Formats: sequence, structure tokens, C-alpha cells
Amino acid sequence: MAGAGCSHALVRGIPESLAGGALRRSGGDAGSGVDTARARREHRLYVEALRDRLGLVVTELPADEAHPDCVFVEDTAVVCGGTALIARPGASSRRGEVTAVKKVLSELGLNIVEMTDETATLDGGDILFTGKEFFVGLSERTNQRGAEILADVFKDYAVSKVSVSGALHLKSFCTMAGPELIAIGSSDQAQKTLMNMQEMSEHRYEKLTLPDDEAANCVYLNIPNKGHVLLHRTAEEFPDSAKEFGKLKDYLLIPVRNTELAKVDGGLTCCSILFNKPV
Repeated sequence: MAGAGCSHALVRGIPESLAGGALRRSGGDAGSGVDTARARREHRLYVEALRDRLGLVVTELPADEAHPDCVFVEDTAVVCGGTALIARPGASSRRGEVTAVKKVLSELGLNIVEMTDETATLDGGDILFTGKEFFVGLSERTNQRGAEILADVFKDYAVSKVSVSGALHLKSFCTMAGPELIAIGSSDQAQKTLMNMQEMSEHRYEKLTLPDDEAANCVYLNIPNKGHVLLHRTAEEFPDSAKEFGKLKDYLLIPVRNTELAKVDGGLTCCSILFNKPV
């Protein structure tokens, strides 16, 4: 979580079925144009960054051919403190993904809370935790009832709801880049969303405005003995945004390519659930 240490990561493999069956918001054939072998190489480097460079304990679930989108594990659970809220993805074809995730998070000692209300939908990609509060994107995948359940589960934090349009999830263009620093895309939609978030919040955040909305999906971690760490898209993918990341001082910056999963609306945050294991 933003602003907090992180000890563990949960990731999941990429199935062969992703190329032909993964959902995509941007239109066209599902999964079209994805080079599965290249996607797996990029994903392996992402996982190695978490495990080998940052020292996280990484649990990797095997790919599930019945669920082409299963690599996007973030959408299946929201973890805060010692509690994991098992999500109810907005796409009904993805709801079977949560079973394996629930099992491993329970085995890792987290308190499991399930969403049993069949009117609720919630994708983890719509949940932004700043370390002080939650913002929930009301999108094609997350609805009002899902946001209400999250607020009920994590009562210690304020929960604000913000409408999302023009993107799959809130975190498609808005993530944490530091303890009180929000990475935000430069599009009108992204800037309007951030303005609404700032108006709802009692806290003040700095912003890192990036020329490319897609590049604003980055992974911030505070790692003991490493300090501020940011996994972000590469200069080859987004040269102008990479220059902005390069201006951050006292950060360990780790560029990670994500060209293939981006073709099916996947960002860097989508590919992991990051948390501290309860002691």
C-alpha cells in the first residue's frame, strides 16, 4: 500500500488463452495483437523486479486457461492491513478468478472478507489507497454497492467515490507515486477526476502530471533499506513521461516494459497484489 512498507506480492501467470480471449475495453477482437511469448518475457521481468531487486516474498499462482484475464490479479482482491476483501469483478467471466486468490491469501494469514451481495461489483483496479484514505472509481466494472461494501470493511479510512469515464479503471490514469504524491495523466478526463478527488479529500496531495495517461499507472513501494521505489513504464514506450519520472529525487526508479498486456488494457499495477503479511 502507498506510503507503507511491503513484504509480499501475489502474481499470476499468463495463460495461452489471453491472446484470443482477454477482454479489452478499446474495441476490436478480444486479445487481438498480443504476442504471448513477449508478454510472458515482460511479465517475468516485472516479477523478477519485485522478488530479486526489491526482496519481496512473491507467490506466483499458475495461469488458468479458463480465465484469459487471470494475470490481472489486482482486480480480484483489495488488501489493507491484515484484511483482504475478495472482489466481485464487474466482468462476470472473471469471477471464477477469485477462488484461487482467496485460497492463497487465506493461507498467508490474511483475514478474508467476501462480497456476497450479487448486486455489487468491484475491481481492484478501481481502488486507490493513498495511505490515508480510499478513492473508489465508479466505472464500467465497479458500482456504488461495491464501493459501499469496501467502506464497510475498511471502516478506519474515509472512502470517496469518483466517476470514471473514458478509461477502464480509476488506476488506468491515476496511481500513487509516493507517500503524498499522485501520478496523474494529462488528459482532460484525468485532470478533472483528480480535481474531484482533491475537492472530496481532507488531505492535500502533490501531483506528478505525466504527458501520457497510460504511464500514470505505476507501482510505488517503500522498501526497508531501499526507500522510495517506483516501477514505471520505459522511455522506449513513453519518452516524455519517462523524463518526468527521472526528475524524482531520492527514488529507486525501475523501468518495466508492458507493451503486450497494455494491448488488453493491462497496466503495471494490474499484475500484482502487494501487501504486508500479518505477523
